[in-house]
Amino acid sequence: MIKRKITKVIVACLMLLFLLSTGIFIFRGSLLRHIADKRITRLEQRYGLDISYNKLHMKGLNTISIDGLNVVPQKRDTLLSFQSLNIRIGLWKLLWGDIKIKEVRLDGLSLNFIKKDSTANYDFLFLPSSEVTASNESNISTDYTRRINTTLNLLFGLLPGNGELTHLTITERKDRNFVSFRIPRFVIDDYHFQSEITVLEDSLNQQWNTEGEFNPSERRLHATLHAPQLAVPYIHRRFGAEVQFDSLTCNFSQEKTNNGLTCLVGQSEVRGLQVYHKRLSPETINLDRGQLDFHVNVSPQAVELDSSSLVRFNALTFHPYLKAERIGKSTDKKEWHFIASVRKPWFPSEELFGSLPKGLFENLEGLGTTGQLAYHFLLDVDFSQLDSLKFESELKEKDFRILHYGKTNLGKMSDEFIYTAYENGQPVYTFPVGPSWENFTPLDSISPLLQMSVMQSEDGAFFYHRGFLPDAMREALIHDLEVRKFARGGSTISMQLVKNVFLNRNKNIARKLEEALIVWLIETEHLTPKARMYEVYLNIAEWGPMVYGIHEAASFYFNKRPSQLSLEESIFLASIVPKPKHFKNSFTADGRLQESQEGYFRLIAERLAKKEVITDAQAAQVNINNVVLKGVAKSSFVSESWQ
Repeated sequence: MIKRKITKVIVACLMLLFLLSTGIFIFRGSLLRHIADKRITRLEQRYGLDISYNKLHMKGLNTISIDGLNVVPQKRDTLLSFQSLNIRIGLWKLLWGDIKIKEVRLDGLSLNFIKKDSTANYDFLFLPSSEVTASNESNISTDYTRRINTTLNLLFGLLPGNGELTHLTITERKDRNFVSFRIPRFVIDDYHFQSEITVLEDSLNQQWNTEGEFNPSERRLHATLHAPQLAVPYIHRRFGAEVQFDSLTCNFSQEKTNNGLTCLVGQSEVRGLQVYHKRLSPETINLDRGQLDFHVNVSPQAVELDSSSLVRFNALTFHPYLKAERIGKSTDKKEWHFIASVRKPWFPSEELFGSLPKGLFENLEGLGTTGQLAYHFLLDVDFSQLDSLKFESELKEKDFRILHYGKTNLGKMSDEFIYTAYENGQPVYTFPVGPSWENFTPLDSISPLLQMSVMQSEDGAFFYHRGFLPDAMREALIHDLEVRKFARGGSTISMQLVKNVFLNRNKNIARKLEEALIVWLIETEHLTPKARMYEVYLNIAEWGPMVYGIHEAASFYFNKRPSQLSLEESIFLASIVPKPKHFKNSFTADGRLQESQEGYFRLIAERLAKKEVITDAQAAQVNINNVVLKGVAKSSFVSESWQ
């Protein structure tokens, strides 16, 4: 009796399930269109779009078919359209809320990003979602684990194991300029893909090739893009730069951890890279091979490049460590905390100097060295307390020596050489730095008061350091971060000298790196004695508009020889070294020093007294009124013939 009742219940349930399944199957197209139309209406209302399609239906139980889809922002050009799309999904995965695309067939896709003047057909993509409130938006945006997992889930969920995409066109157009990617056929076969891509940019026509594979279950992706001298589009128009390479390869996998982190492990490599931008270097930068083996850890509040990662450019390799973290108790008051470090133990020096990208370090090209080097670097910046900033940088050597110079004789300052001053990249004054120049002044013919005043103003430890003052750089970096601009440089006299003698023409980002290496070589190898370096510095320094060298400066301002300068005159000349073209700002209209200069004069005088260059009594008697201009400098306050 009981068995009969159980049997009836089971049969009834099976019949109900059958009827339900049959109903869903029969009305699946109507159900799909109802859901789609509801979603489309919401998108149209939220973003101001017109979305239409010719036909939407189901093929079998698990294939969605769409014909003639168009997405047009209101009063804008068409953003997206295609002729037909067939998507086969995993039915059982879908029942559990997991979208799994098994196969895609797409034909005639046209995606157009068009901007005319300040109006673009993709503006709506940058509008904030009305469904995200201000209170939880910041929480979501700072949960980096959630963001990366959502992105990866979407990526691996939407990538089909099989598919064919034909007649694809993706275009970016701004006024009369455009970039267009045309893909006649993109094939995915058992998670392997390949395609040819035609790239059109204004008058440029390129043929690219791409291939790769992915494994959604193992969360792994590998892709390669290559072409002979592939030129990256859009870069020149947007940034004024030119970037070319022969091949670019990237592969990564997502690893599971037990501590709530998301780990991405992989490798990216570029070969035959060429980069040009006038702010990077006046020459094209060439990198034969660059490679990054990365291990990235993503936590809710931080992104970290683990020190097991490896960077390779040409023959040089090193392990970097980077971490960016948002810290703070309240969400709206979180500040960034950055840590960057490199520790490179002893390695052959030629790995460094032989690997420098061609075009980036012009003066060091062809330099031959022998011996061992080791490098340590640390930068720790907590923006909530900038005074705690840590900065360490040290390049050590062992049995190191220069075998031969390359393009530039780095020891040329030891003897007389020809110096050219540049302004805005153009030569304005050329003269020999040595006895053959009538204005050259040997160090022992320059007033000790002037020598020490300039040194105490610019670099009081010049004769005792090896080219760098990490503490000064640290203080300059703290100040620059506080004011959010490059206001101080922390440069030593050695650094200023190298900048003027070797790098005066090139005002670009790479110059600082080349400057640091040249300073290290000159100071470490004693290529030029310190006294001669200071002599050169005082003889080429700019002391006013087109006033070069201490001989011209002493004559221009005071009608004196450098050996005759007084205490106040020496301090004044030291004060204008940082901004020589603006010396008149220190004076009133009648040629007398501004009262605001008195503090600086007192400071330098006190430093000179501590060095026992002058007495405490002399320091106390310093008077800015003793600076009386004569000659050309005095007449400039009457005639405005130059500024």
